[in-house]
Amino acid sequence: MTDAFDVVVVGGGPVGACAAALLVAGSAGNTPPLRVCVLEPHRPKPPPELSPLEPRVVAVSRASERILKSAGAWDRILGPRVAPYERMRIWHESDSPSSSGALVFDAADSGEPNLGYIVENRLLQAALLDAFAESGGRIESAELRDLHCGADGVSVATSTGTLNAKLVVGADGAKSAVRESVGLTADVADFNETAIVATVATERPHENTAWQRFMRNGTLAFLPLADGTSSIVWSADNPLASDLVNKSIVDFEIELNRASDLALGTTRMISDRIAFPLKRLSAHRYVAHRCALIGDAAHVVHPLAGQGVNLGLLDAAALAQLVLEARREREDPGASGVLRRYERWRKSEVAFMSTAISAFDRFLAHGSGPLSKLAQRGLGWVNRSQEIKRFFVSRALGVAGELPRSAR
Repeated sequence: MTDAFDVVVVGGGPVGACAAALLVAGSAGNTPPLRVCVLEPHRPKPPPELSPLEPRVVAVSRASERILKSAGAWDRILGPRVAPYERMRIWHESDSPSSSGALVFDAADSGEPNLGYIVENRLLQAALLDAFAESGGRIESAELRDLHCGADGVSVATSTGTLNAKLVVGADGAKSAVRESVGLTADVADFNETAIVATVATERPHENTAWQRFMRNGTLAFLPLADGTSSIVWSADNPLASDLVNKSIVDFEIELNRASDLALGTTRMISDRIAFPLKRLSAHRYVAHRCALIGDAAHVVHPLAGQGVNLGLLDAAALAQLVLEARREREDPGASGVLRRYERWRKSEVAFMSTAISAFDRFLAHGSGPLSKLAQRGLGWVNRSQEIKRFFVSRALGVAGELPRSAR
């Protein structure tokens, strides 16, 4: 098999699927429309309607909501399995969740209906791939074997044959085979933490609020789910995490109650624990000859702010916008000028967010010196300033900075 495409996206996770769906949707009505293929060997089906909610979830920002609408996926996502959250309550272990030192963001204060949505990762991915396929895109159930970037195109060798394209998009995660194949390098730093994810029932209602506690040995978040349960993301220092994942369910619940300061009362596990190590990744370059990296293939940030997928969706929207503009000008979608514009745009935006998130982790979750104590007191100071809070809310909503048109 040898097929020719304008764009081949390697990796059909939410970010890769979104880029592909935006490209197809944006070129609809053109003669001819863009020919786009997604390489995804494990295409998921949407979760069954009455099945339990899955613990791996994504906090979808306002900007991402708009991007998903442009991709034709939002109507497939929004429904009884999706939970809008209206508030965020953030506090340090030196205070209580109800103290004046806690930081509270409320959608009502910003004139917004909510601060975002908690969506299952599987639901998000399936909706985007379905939207892409129904718009005329092609999903190839195959694995990448090799890439060869020539002057006029890219040869993509897969487990089922060869695809030819003008542009290849690497959306294949932190261990990106695309990044390695084209010789792009990255800085990787170990946070020396492990994220533990699970679904829990809580004694008190979550109040459509995301709860987050900073501790000296990590960060614990409760994300509200549509059925009244919560998804926890406990980013713990490796020694503590190792102990936690090896505890019995009863003993883990005891530790979880202690770590949560009983903000939602006692907790009860209703899913297995999932654990994965946390690393920070920053590609030195986002582009190579006829190749662009998006999402985790280009950058990985700490999960404490829930911005990883949102940053990736903004990558997808920015790249799709520039490729579609080039298409209208009859420019090659893999032209170096197109790719350099994408890199300049997204690299600076991601660097700002990555640095800020790492600072929160360093000074609020682990620090003990003067700067850390200042940061801890700063939660209360920020809470008393509506202007500063609006700045943070705009960043959390993803509506600050240089936005792609589909995110506005």
